[in-house]
Amino acid sequence: MKTSIQIGITTAVLAVSATAAYSASDTNAVSWLDNTISPVANPIYFEDPRITSEVRPIYMYHFLPNTFHYAGDKGAGVPLGGSVQVMALQLRYALTDRLAIIATKDGYIEFDPSHTLGHKYGWGDLSAGLKYALVDNKDSQLIVTPGFTVTAPSGSTDVFQDHGSGQENVFVSAEKGFNNLHITGNLGVIIPNDFAKETSQLHYSAQVDYYTCQWFVPFFVANGYTILSDGESQANQSLKAVPLNTEGYDLINFGSSAARGTTQFTIGGGFRTRFTKNIDAGVAYEAGVVHPVGIFAGRITADVIWRF
Repeated sequence: MKTSIQIGITTAVLAVSATAAYSASDTNAVSWLDNTISPVANPIYFEDPRITSEVRPIYMYHFLPNTFHYAGDKGAGVPLGGSVQVMALQLRYALTDRLAIIATKDGYIEFDPSHTLGHKYGWGDLSAGLKYALVDNKDSQLIVTPGFTVTAPSGSTDVFQDHGSGQENVFVSAEKGFNNLHITGNLGVIIPNDFAKETSQLHYSAQVDYYTCQWFVPFFVANGYTILSDGESQANQSLKAVPLNTEGYDLINFGSSAARGTTQFTIGGGFRTRFTKNIDAGVAYEAGVVHPVGIFAGRITADVIWRF
């Protein structure tokens, strides 16, 4: 009898231990999203579909072309060169496991061309909004997140901000996993409140990354903008007010008067490094590859993300 009781007690203890061990391993199980990364390039409009709480400082060094072909590559041009530098801070806060507040545009801009235009600096416009994970299927390794942001014309006119009456960006982001390979995409439309002052644009992005280890996650990225409408803005007065047939990509909306139907496209690559579970950093380089390149000769983007 005593032996039977001892066996029963031993069996019960083993069963409880096994259950606890299973529960712990299940709690600590790695989700497919744990090995995915946020986009680095085009940080204003290429939104991560994941719902996170994070602080994200960003630095961009943007190379201006030596010649700005404001009326097309076969048209007249002016010497430009130099750079644009941007220091910004993005914030995201998860209200639930599916809904997040996002603040995607702000920061300080230094416009420093080598020729024609002067050295200017000032604050960028402010953009914020919401995103919601409509689909979050762990078995299929798929997440689809629509959202929107609203831009307030609150920046400095010296760096081509505070132009028009603000704009809205309606978008959807998605990511599909294939174990360590991930494909992320974003599609959205920029809708100005004043179509005379700013242009409407379709923007689209794609990134392919491969998780090799926490220290090195390489990726390839492509970003595009197609101008859907013409504004009424001309080039700088020093260019004799000629029509502009190019736009300012993610940072600037010139309201160009001859850009409708124009597509501007960049490709690039880079990598992310995950220092801890909650902190990672990334760097990307991209270059304009479709003519006219406008003001996009090339860009280096670097960031650090702290999630909490």
